[in-house]
Amino acid sequence: MPDLQTIVADIHRELSPRFGEGRLPDYIPQLARVAPDRFGLAVVTVDGAVHLAGDADAAFSIQSISKVFTLTIALGKHGDAIWKRVGREPSGSAFNSIVQLEREEGIPRNPFINAGAIAISDLLLAGHPPKEAIGEILRFVRYLADEEEIVIDGEVARSEAATGYRNAALANFMRSFDRLIHPVEHVLGVYFHQCAIAMSRQLARAGLYLAAGGTNPLTGHRVVSPQRARRINALMLTCGHYDGSGDFAYHVGLPGKSGVGGGILAIAPGKASIAVWSPGLNDVGNSALGTIALEMLAARTGWSVFGA
Repeated sequence: MPDLQTIVADIHRELSPRFGEGRLPDYIPQLARVAPDRFGLAVVTVDGAVHLAGDADAAFSIQSISKVFTLTIALGKHGDAIWKRVGREPSGSAFNSIVQLEREEGIPRNPFINAGAIAISDLLLAGHPPKEAIGEILRFVRYLADEEEIVIDGEVARSEAATGYRNAALANFMRSFDRLIHPVEHVLGVYFHQCAIAMSRQLARAGLYLAAGGTNPLTGHRVVSPQRARRINALMLTCGHYDGSGDFAYHVGLPGKSGVGGGILAIAPGKASIAVWSPGLNDVGNSALGTIALEMLAARTGWSVFGA
């Protein structure tokens, strides 16, 4: 097998004629201003080797990828009690579906759809004002990535707050069923700010604990138990790409979490953490070229969890 750097460089080169494919998320104005032809790929293996291509050092809005980290925090604080507030099943619906939420009486199907992440934000507010909860999320991501310079993009957060009518509707709907404890505006403030975290290759480093049984292999720090790491990975595999999760599992075969900023975090258990960024989205809101890049990477490395 060629070495990883060759594989990463080849994927970048082969996809370069297609840079700019997909559509930008125009419902978040700040994200619609991103240059559509950007593409970055970063692979960090559990032994600390780093393999980069393209715009891997360019920071982008991680958006819903942040839900992996907030879920990890919530599990650490509340344990399995969180599953009384949010389910663990694939949604089969759009990430911001109100219809499904109404049918299920305000209990989100899983923590990776918008309503589920809003429920997790509500849990993180327990005993904290919004500013402290946001600070806790940012500190955790910096800790995972070992990078103090990671920041929240204020312009993106404001853009989301100004146009986040559907998320406000979801939160108010959940509050009407008494599924949220804290004021809706506080919960949404936490949610919008976590989505506006900006990361580059740092994202791949931050996901390493899920590739190494819950421990950061570069520091030796235990982040979660091996069992919890397996379960987070399982949720990423089954729910991490909204109603495109089955297709992503079929083509890529890795646990992954996408964001409408065009990023995807993918985990090769026991092997590596991978971050890819290409802003153009496909019809279900996942990075069009990012998904293809990960399919190519999984095929060339044999890293699919279903076998080579």
